[in-house]
Amino acid sequence: MSTTAFHATGPATDSVSAGAEQFTINGGDWDEVAARIAERDEADRLRHDRIVVNMGPVHPSTHGVLRLVLEVDGELVTEVRVGTGYLHTGIEKNMEYRTWTQGETFVTRMDYVAPFFQEVAYALAVEKLLGITDDIPEKASVARVLLMELNRIASHVVAVGTGGNEMGGTTLMTIAFRCRENILKAFEMVSGLRMNHAFIRPGGLAQDLPEGFTAFVRSTMPDIKKDLHELELLLMANPILKSRFIGVGEISLAGGLALGLTGPCLRAAGYPLDLRKSNPYCGYETYDFEVPTYDRSDCFNRLRIRMDECYESLTIISQCLDRLEEIAERGEDPSNTTMVADPTIAWPARMAIATDGQGQSLEHVRQIMGTSMESLIHHFKLVTQGFSVPAGQVYQTVEHAKGVLGVHAVSDGGTRPYRVHFRDPSFSNLQSVAMMGEGGMIADLVPALASIDPVLGGVDR
Repeated sequence: MSTTAFHATGPATDSVSAGAEQFTINGGDWDEVAARIAERDEADRLRHDRIVVNMGPVHPSTHGVLRLVLEVDGELVTEVRVGTGYLHTGIEKNMEYRTWTQGETFVTRMDYVAPFFQEVAYALAVEKLLGITDDIPEKASVARVLLMELNRIASHVVAVGTGGNEMGGTTLMTIAFRCRENILKAFEMVSGLRMNHAFIRPGGLAQDLPEGFTAFVRSTMPDIKKDLHELELLLMANPILKSRFIGVGEISLAGGLALGLTGPCLRAAGYPLDLRKSNPYCGYETYDFEVPTYDRSDCFNRLRIRMDECYESLTIISQCLDRLEEIAERGEDPSNTTMVADPTIAWPARMAIATDGQGQSLEHVRQIMGTSMESLIHHFKLVTQGFSVPAGQVYQTVEHAKGVLGVHAVSDGGTRPYRVHFRDPSFSNLQSVAMMGEGGMIADLVPALASIDPVLGGVDR
């Protein structure tokens, strides 16, 4: 801090060594000088003080479940810290008090925008513990791939639409949700629910695919393609969006790898990491599709990657529908095509949804209770007590819409998990927010966060 020199006039004067500021004062001017010095010192303090701003708790296009703590210099962001935990549900801990099958009801509620990925990953982990991975019926595996790829499109269009909405483009969100609506209708047709399905089970599926399902999905594919194309027309050549997205929230490939970045965010930087290719599961090695990449990971390329992946998912869906129709033409027994034949795992009574889409049909219940008392008792024991899983631990990964989803499942030999832990891609991707946001403007932090597409249900678990 600079020194201040006072030059007094009058009969009584004092002198001080010269400094950056000089005041010439008379006898009654001390109060004015003291006020000016205090004002200058306050301005100097403010220039050197940290200004900390709470951005949130907030989350793109939803309610407050994520908090960003920013240090700013004017409009410039100098530091970003991410605060999570506002949506903590204790899913992983709750699973320790439920049977292995009941765990599906919890995991589907983690990333509620893309629930089928958690369901499949958890089922694959349990099947690996049981040693029945190779016994899963072909129809069940094909149906799992079909549902995951439909869910990938639904997740990506929500990311694109809500990201555009953050920039004031409400039309983008309406088109995205219109596209997603066709997919949710297919999910409802399969499981009776638009989300939180618990349809994938260890050993296969909760029930067979309904009659007319493949025809319905085929009928919706032109509308899905049309909506995707409309989103592209509104986004890719839009000069306003380009100015807000290109070069914004950029992260290098080296930085992304160091911070555990995954999914579209990493592939936009040029690294073709996709477990469907590098570590296939559910028969993905038998499907024909490409892994899109770009040369740098900024907001614009992360958006382009998701649009490209939607089209690749459509090609996989077409192949799945062909395979399901081929399986149907073989005339196989439908009662044993979506669940393993092992009676210690498969429920004797397969579910049948009522006409209103809620609960089990009364005809189905009457058939179960009137056919075999032994089957009814066995069904009751499997539902309430569950099946035993051999002691051991496994780690299973799948390519989630947001990136690599990992499941670490541990069994002590009982009917309940000893421990189940998820490596959620949204959680690992959030670590890169600081590198994407620091050095940029506060306004640029909003599209950067939206381009990561975090879902906090999976982050907090």
